[in-house]
Amino acid sequence: MTTQPAAPSAGRPAAPGVTTGAHAASADDTRKQAIATGGSIAAAALLLTAGIITLFQGIAALAEDEVFISGPEYVYELDLTSWGWVHIVFGILLVLTSLALMTGAVWAKIVAIGLACLSIVANFLWLPHYPLWSILIIALDIVIIWALATWDPARS
Repeated sequence: MTTQPAAPSAGRPAAPGVTTGAHAASADDTRKQAIATGGSIAAAALLLTAGIITLFQGIAALAEDEVFISGPEYVYELDLTSWGWVHIVFGILLVLTSLALMTGAVWAKIVAIGLACLSIVANFLWLPHYPLWSILIIALDIVIIWALATWDPARS
């Protein structure tokens, strides 16, 4: 016959490792916030990396590098020089926003989510030139948006 530990009462503390009531919810929220805070730092680092690579992609497109594919004609296709300038400007914005996000600027979180959304659209339109890279960046942008949307700086 096994005995169950008695429930804590006003005069008796809970057994070690046992959480009860509001404390259990608070511990769960704290754990989720720790993951989200770590995710937001990772999101800022990913945003910085994506910004630098986007900047280099734009430079390569302006230089008319042989890296890019000349695929079938698409309705939304722009010439490589236009895409080069779009990527250079977008890369600079991503780098600046990620640096502001790393310093803890509140506005940077909203701008970073907006830029990640625009990055999804830009990489969708970039699919004809560099399909595998575009799909990878779209997936990373989704992770960045999730990390920034779940992070509450007041609770971390």
